[in-house]
Amino acid sequence: MSILISLFAFIITIGILVAIHEYGHFWVARKLGVKVLRYSVGFGKPLFTHISKDEDKIEYVLAAIPVGGYVKMLDEREGEVPEDQLDRAFNRQPVWKRIAIVLAGPLANFLFAIFAYALMFMVGVEGLKPYVGEVDPNTPAAVAGFEHLDEITSVNGKKVSSLTDAALSLLDQYLSNPQKIDVGVIKQDGNPAVRTLDVSSLQMLKDEGDYLEKIGIQPWLPYKLIVAKVYPGSAAEKAGFKAGDTILAGNGKPFVNDKEFTEFVSSNAGNEITIRVERHQSAGEGANANEADAEMLDIAVTPKLGEVKGVKRGLIGIGVGRYIPEEIYAKLHTVVRYSPLTALNNGIKKTWQMSTMTLSMIGRLVTGEASLKNVSGPVTIANYAGKSMVIGFSVFLGFLAIVSLSLGVMNLLPVPVLDGGHLLFYIIELIKGSPVSEAVEEIGMRIGVAMIGCLMVLAFYNDILRLLK
Repeated sequence: MSILISLFAFIITIGILVAIHEYGHFWVARKLGVKVLRYSVGFGKPLFTHISKDEDKIEYVLAAIPVGGYVKMLDEREGEVPEDQLDRAFNRQPVWKRIAIVLAGPLANFLFAIFAYALMFMVGVEGLKPYVGEVDPNTPAAVAGFEHLDEITSVNGKKVSSLTDAALSLLDQYLSNPQKIDVGVIKQDGNPAVRTLDVSSLQMLKDEGDYLEKIGIQPWLPYKLIVAKVYPGSAAEKAGFKAGDTILAGNGKPFVNDKEFTEFVSSNAGNEITIRVERHQSAGEGANANEADAEMLDIAVTPKLGEVKGVKRGLIGIGVGRYIPEEIYAKLHTVVRYSPLTALNNGIKKTWQMSTMTLSMIGRLVTGEASLKNVSGPVTIANYAGKSMVIGFSVFLGFLAIVSLSLGVMNLLPVPVLDGGHLLFYIIELIKGSPVSEAVEEIGMRIGVAMIGCLMVLAFYNDILRLLK
C-alpha cells in the first residue's frame, strides 16, 4: 500500500508542478501575442484532449507519462507557417519577448513555492523544539560548549523555532560562510548564551547524513524502545518476548538508545543474556497503555550467530521501534502559525533561502566539495511525496514548495535543453546581434541531452542504493 501511496503522491506532485511551470510559458506567450498550438501535461499518448473554442483552437492535452510537459508554439523551425500568421511565430519575436517567455516557466515555480510556503505557515507547521541531547566529544559542538538540554533559539541572529528550522539554518549558514556560526541558546537553568561553532574544518556535504550529527549535536528525543515485531521461530519468541514490550535494560544496565541495545545483542552471540522489559496487560499497546497495569519482566535469551549485510553478529529475532512518552512529546511539540501577511512575507524569505541553498549545493557538487551521493531521483522524490502526504497537508505543502523551487532553479541552469540553455543562446544573440546558428544550437542540445542523461543515471543509481540500504 505504501508503494501505491508513494506512486500516487509522486504523480500528483509532478503533475501539479509541471502544469504550473508550463502554464507560466503558456500565459506569457499568449500575453505577448505568440500563437500557442498545444499545452500538454505529460508526454506520450494523450489520455484527454480538449480543443479551445476560440480562433486559435489551442489543444489542451493530458498525456500518459506524467514526468514532464511542454507548450508547443507556432514556429517556422518546426513546420510551415501561413503568411498571415508569421508575426505570431515564436522565432519571429524580438529577443526580449523570447527571453520573457522562457523565464516565465521557472518564475511560475518560484511564485508557487512562495504561495505553498505562505499557505503552510498559515495552516501551521508542526515540529519538535530544538533541544540538545547528547553532545559528542571532540566535535565542533563540544568545543563550542554546548550542554545537555540547551534549547537552540537562533542561528547567526535568525530566530529558529523547531528542530528542522535549526538544522536548515545551520546548513544555510555553513553554505554561505563555512567558518564560524553563532548559535543562541537558552540553557537548562533558563539563562541565555551564545555558542560559537567553528565549522571551518568540517566537511558537512562529503557524504549523506544528518547535519546536526556531523556538528556533534544529538537532538534531545528521549524515546523508549519497544518490541515492534517478534519473528516466528526466533529465540525471542521461544524466550517469551511479545510485541508491545518496552525494552529497558540488558544484564542490569539501562539502554540509552537503540544503538546500545543492538550492540549489546550483537556482541553476545551464544551467551545467555537477560533483558528487562515492561509489559502491559494489553500487550501490543506499548506507549498507549496505562502505567498502572505495567509489569516488569526479566527475560533470559541466547542470541544466535547470524549475518546481516555480510557482518556476523548475535540475533534474537525481534524488530525494534521507538516511541516518545506523551508527557515528553507535549514538552517537545510546537506549532508555528502566522497571520496571512506575515505568512506571505515568511513564504518569500523561505523561498529565497531554499533557492540560494539549492544553488550553493549545486555549486559544491560541481567543485567536488559535496558528494554526488546527495543527488536524488524520482524514487526518492516519490518516497518523500508519499510520506509527506500521509503526515499531513501542511507537510505536503512544504514538500511541494521545495520541489517546485528546485525545479525552477534547475531549469535556470545554463544547460542546453533546459530553459537556462535557451536563455544562454538568447543572451549570446543580444551580444552578437544575430541568432546562434542552427548547427551550434544542435550541438548544444546534444551536449545538454547527454548531461541530463548522465545526471538521471546518477540519480537513479543513488535511489537504488538507498532502497538497498
